[in-house]
Amino acid sequence: MTEGFGRVDGQLAVGGIAVERLAARVGSTPFFAYDRGLLAARVSAVRAALPTEINLSYAVKANPMPAVIQHMRGLVDGFDVASGAELRNALDTSMPASRVSFAGPGKSLAELTQAVAAGVTVELESEHEVTRVRAVSETLGVAARVALRVNPDFSVRGSGMRLGGGPQQFGIDSERIPAVLETLGDLDFQGFHVFAGSQNLNAESICEAQRKTVELILGFGVAVRYLNLGGGFGIPYSARDKPLDLAPIGENLAALVDGPIRAGLPEARVVVELGRYLVGEAGVYLTRVVDRKVSRGKTFLVVDGGLHHQLAASGNFGQVIRRNYPIAVANRIGSPATETATVVGCLCTPLDLLGDDVELPAAEIGDLVAVFQAGAYGLTASPTAFLSHPAPLEVLV
Repeated sequence: MTEGFGRVDGQLAVGGIAVERLAARVGSTPFFAYDRGLLAARVSAVRAALPTEINLSYAVKANPMPAVIQHMRGLVDGFDVASGAELRNALDTSMPASRVSFAGPGKSLAELTQAVAAGVTVELESEHEVTRVRAVSETLGVAARVALRVNPDFSVRGSGMRLGGGPQQFGIDSERIPAVLETLGDLDFQGFHVFAGSQNLNAESICEAQRKTVELILGFGVAVRYLNLGGGFGIPYSARDKPLDLAPIGENLAALVDGPIRAGLPEARVVVELGRYLVGEAGVYLTRVVDRKVSRGKTFLVVDGGLHHQLAASGNFGQVIRRNYPIAVANRIGSPATETATVVGCLCTPLDLLGDDVELPAAEIGDLVAVFQAGAYGLTASPTAFLSHPAPLEVLV
């Protein structure tokens, strides 16, 4: 899980730069560092595995750093955004508005107006949102580009977070879709988006969801120009996780494109939307040891970061069972593990735990600790205002 990053003089290297040198450039710890080379390599691997007919869209919510979005513009075919701020950052690139989609429940009137005026595809999450977008279209005198996000009648086995099946705040229940289609009026209907689950490491489960999605959309019996099959590709976060095998997913998609999609939806631009899978393993969170203490036989390394920057690594971002993210003493990357230590942050809560009983080289005050798999759902998915510590910086190298 950490092999993609290089080493320089016994230190972890990001973008070929040793972490102590990188920390000196940044000027303070903690900070997030993202590796351009790893981002490009991951997109290239996905491209190689999936059929050429598949359009690859980046889910900006995974990492909305403007520099990352700008970099991804040259690698992917489209963006999916989930807020007005993400939309502005996406449109600040050269990505055509027609290749930007806007999903998520509870969009504000200002966000809907911004999206319709820009010409992006608004993915409608409820019947009320259909009414609101129609009103915005009438006010602006513009036929809004829209797609219906569907809450399917199936869920995805093995997903870390289920976004479809049963009652959901996401999407319109599939049984209501035929009635909703009749209410679209003059809206510029593009097609459908079905995203039933995320963080899935089971290739067959993803393939099954894709097959069921295509079958569901074909059942609506309408022509579409846009078919977003979602994504849900997971990355390993702990030693027990096995990396996702892309080969069977690519084969399954090829069969779907060449078969039922080409036959029943010949005009559809087929999209796979990925966020975490593209950026998650390309990022690392670096934080410095400010104290070392032993309490009743247990060694604690206290760092200047914590869950207020990297909530997911602490286990407080929806995990049922907390497991350690990969973690290392970044300036002693080649040294053997000689002790068991628990890495904790600087917050006044026992929840501020970055690594519990981790086998590490003996770390001293001043050493850098790296938390890997930090490229997605890190800084912007964390409670940065908790205890009023300064926000960390982010760098793309």
